[in-house]
Amino acid sequence: MTLPAWPYPKTIAHRGAGKLAPENTLAAIRHGVSFGYRATEIDVKLSGDGTLLLMHDDTTNRCSDGRGRVAAKTWHQLALLDAGSWHSKDYAGEPIPTYWRVAKYCIANGVMLNTEIKPCIGRERETGAAVALETQALFSAPEHAHLKPLLSSFSTEALIAARDAAPELDRAHLFENPLPTDWLARCKAVGAIALDANWRTLTPDIVNEAHANGLRVACYTCNDPADAERLWSWGVDSVITDAVDKIAFKS
Repeated sequence: MTLPAWPYPKTIAHRGAGKLAPENTLAAIRHGVSFGYRATEIDVKLSGDGTLLLMHDDTTNRCSDGRGRVAAKTWHQLALLDAGSWHSKDYAGEPIPTYWRVAKYCIANGVMLNTEIKPCIGRERETGAAVALETQALFSAPEHAHLKPLLSSFSTEALIAARDAAPELDRAHLFENPLPTDWLARCKAVGAIALDANWRTLTPDIVNEAHANGLRVACYTCNDPADAERLWSWGVDSVITDAVDKIAFKS
């Protein structure tokens, strides 16, 4: 079976620059770029009043000086939080960025995005549709087509909403460890072009099965160069990593 086009590089920075800078901030993305990375994975969710922003968790507790649920806060409240001091004093005052601001930086600097739809509980369809529509609008210009993001999510519901809102955007279905037995059916249900799995769950047989069914394969979060080389030898198409300082960028 012919595999779908895969413009994404073999290495993708995790949440910007993984653990080397405060995750899901512009500072982290710039730090990844300083190591030569031209692709980054980010987590995007909705504020309580409908602004798309970068944040992994459902609460602000871990990655900012705020407390409480993201979905219970307005964008104005979230924009005033310090999202850098928790990491180190060098990043004190780093703000939570909007998806729009990150996309503008990436477009200007030729950085590809793997945009993970990370909905707060109960907002799966709303978030999936919002991410897809904003992505569609941000990357609609013909000169930006080569940078069009890959949308991914652990939520089948969010991916279906993204597909319905902007079917032309590429999608990947994320899965936890262990890989569920119905991974192929779920990938097909959302019209995904890729399986995106925990790297420890992958085997040569799984990679071959995905490829035989017209799916590319990405994986997270591999931080050892030898492990990454082994995954590529199996045919894995993209490896998402925190170790941008140890695993050289590969296009």
